[in-house]
Amino acid sequence: MFYRGRYVDGADGREMGAKRQRVIDQGPSFYGASPGPSFMYNPPPYGYVSHPPPFPVVRLRGLPFDCTEADVFDFFHGLDIVDILFVHKGGKFTGEAFCVLGYPMQVDFALQKNRHNMGRRYVEVFRSKRQEYYKAIANEVSDARGGSPRRSGSRARSYDEAKESAEHTGVLRLRGLPFSAGKDDIVEFFKDFMLSEDSIHFTMNAEGRPTGEAFVEFANAEDSKAAMAKDRMTLGSRYIELFPSSVEDMEASVSKGR
Repeated sequence: MFYRGRYVDGADGREMGAKRQRVIDQGPSFYGASPGPSFMYNPPPYGYVSHPPPFPVVRLRGLPFDCTEADVFDFFHGLDIVDILFVHKGGKFTGEAFCVLGYPMQVDFALQKNRHNMGRRYVEVFRSKRQEYYKAIANEVSDARGGSPRRSGSRARSYDEAKESAEHTGVLRLRGLPFSAGKDDIVEFFKDFMLSEDSIHFTMNAEGRPTGEAFVEFANAEDSKAAMAKDRMTLGSRYIELFPSSVEDMEASVSKGR
């Protein structure tokens, strides 16, 4: 089950109760140089009687230090990627990441990419567990909220002071969104404000894929300033950073992906 940027199963899924779920679009095939019938993927009916299906997550090691989510997406081309979580330590990228897939059977296909190259580096791919993925999420969120030396105290204070002193025009830029986030997720994130889906604008890269950023137009500057209280709160498995922006910046950024 996929809920707002986070894959959940078993007890986690039941806890969601009647909350709305997002449906993952299923890709037509797995990656392969010459996809044929053997690569066509049809998710099997879940016939797990005695236990729930395994959590579909793999861990990557040896990633280039300038690696982006789009690079991982390309590396696993053809698989349904639900979430990509880069692992940091002391504020620096470790070259490791977790990748949550859409279906348990896709893990076996992802493992076939073990020791394949990403740029000039070969990447190790191995099985992981739900608990390891959730622990990594907790560590990243803790870092972002100042729970570790990811940012020095003085640097964090100046960073926050700059945000607080910035002029508000009614537009906020969001950074760190899950690839799968939709406009309804952002409406829910800002549920204390009256937002329409037309006021939400995602940015895309040159290939037309989400960058993990979006712009939101609020009714007025007072609302956008009040919405900054949501800075570094989580949407699914991701903490979201908010920045005061402008209509000009929004239009320039959105037009780049067209």
